[in-house]
Amino acid sequence: MSTWLSAGVPPTQVAEWAGHSVAVLLKLYAKCIAGQEEDAKRRIAEATKPRAASGDTR
Repeated sequence: MSTWLSAGVPPTQVAEWAGHSVAVLLKLYAKCIAGQEEDAKRRIAEATKPRAASGDTR
């Protein structure tokens, strides 16, 4: 599970696969997602940047 979290698989998905609640998963494996702040900020910036006026709906 730590490999999945370190690879960026969302905790909700890992918890489902592992048969845990998200709360239990994060209590046990929170150290695995530490240090992913820059990647999270990049994803947020990408998701919220304005789209081209050409009708791009990605």
